[in-house]
Amino acid sequence: PQREISANLYKSGVRAMPVTALVGFLIGVVLSYLSALQLKQFGADIFIVNIIGLGIVRELGPVLVAILVAGRSGSAMTAQLGVMRVTEEIDALATMGVQRCLRLVFPKVVALTVALPLLVLWSTTTALIGGMVSAQVQLDISYGFFFQTLPRVVPAANLWIGLAKGAVFGMFIALVACHFGLRVRPNTESLSTSTTASVVTAITVVIILDAIFAIATRSIGLPG
Repeated sequence: PQREISANLYKSGVRAMPVTALVGFLIGVVLSYLSALQLKQFGADIFIVNIIGLGIVRELGPVLVAILVAGRSGSAMTAQLGVMRVTEEIDALATMGVQRCLRLVFPKVVALTVALPLLVLWSTTTALIGGMVSAQVQLDISYGFFFQTLPRVVPAANLWIGLAKGAVFGMFIALVACHFGLRVRPNTESLSTSTTASVVTAITVVIILDAIFAIATRSIGLPG
């Protein structure tokens, strides 16, 4: 299982870094741009750090990465298991006495549970850089001010909440992907249907979990 875990970590973690960095950076720019338009009207320019910091670290970072990974890695996991079902490899493993859960499901769940918080950290950083660059262009807020203000207005608890979300999202995306992959019947139409259902279900589960997190942590990590 160790080799399987490291292979899955590479596929779902390392290879997802470029796309998550790009999306994170652009979301940071967009959020900063839209916030700046509103804040300029009220002369509340400095609050852009609060909006970008809390919005990205606590909410947008984990949810966006989870949705990207559900579409990218979740579908790949379902398709892989589905193809194994169509080619009867899973039945062959069962005949050899190999446990499906330990050999096929466990490495994927562990890998995604570890990879997603790291991807959340990575894309949150790029999103904050995007927001910082945009704030400097739009509102002439210096990078130094941004760096100094960010830790004060976004307590560290928010980062831990974001990383915890990443781990939980990762585990559930992998479980949903494996569930639909193992349910594939031995025909190609079932494979495509299950892959689509896997992605839709995983994204829905992520949004439901995010709502539960929002309610459970509503009084944690707010700036004093």
